[in-house]
Amino acid sequence: MSMKQFYNKRPSSALRTFFVLGSLFLFVGIMAFGSNLSIDKQSAINVKTNVVKDSVASVNAFKKVYAVLMSPRCMNCHPAGDVPLQGDDSHPHAMLPKRGLDGKGVSAMKCSNCHQPTNTPGPNTPPGNPNWHLPPADMKMVFEGRSPYQLAKQLVDPKQNGHKDMKKLIEHADDDLVLAGWNMGEGRAHPPLSHAEFKKAWITWLTTGAYAPQEK
Repeated sequence: MSMKQFYNKRPSSALRTFFVLGSLFLFVGIMAFGSNLSIDKQSAINVKTNVVKDSVASVNAFKKVYAVLMSPRCMNCHPAGDVPLQGDDSHPHAMLPKRGLDGKGVSAMKCSNCHQPTNTPGPNTPPGNPNWHLPPADMKMVFEGRSPYQLAKQLVDPKQNGHKDMKKLIEHADDDLVLAGWNMGEGRAHPPLSHAEFKKAWITWLTTGAYAPQEK
């Protein structure tokens, strides 16, 4: 048989069946593998957000969270009014900028006018971030003046926390603007915990029931 005859020869019925079944098994195997990856990924999310209620552990963790959130590095951008706070003593911002609807200022006085994408060099100069802003007017997320009980309740209320469920709250610990609280430039006190310690306490609080400390 010549090479041309060999290549032009139609495969037998049994051989065609073999090829079809082989392709089918390969397809099923790929689909099953992909499905297992999806299940594994979902399982990882479920483990991460699994709640095992423990009121003592939860309240103790929130005490650490509260200490960070009430530090100037967090509270200054979560004021009770519409003017951000400033400095380690949390006094009203010297320029008296206003929140605005989107939290980024009003008219020509926008946060980004002074707060550049990165920190301005030098002590006590404007800290920077590409997304510098206060919470928007329709979701102010006030920290200033909140008791531990009030703040804990507020943080897990979707109507007050930006419509976040527990998974999104956990992810928010690594938000770029949250991380900026530990990188505010020269001359400013850091939060009382490292970011890693804060994140651990934050997740512990949420995954043990997000209990609010009792009012004194």
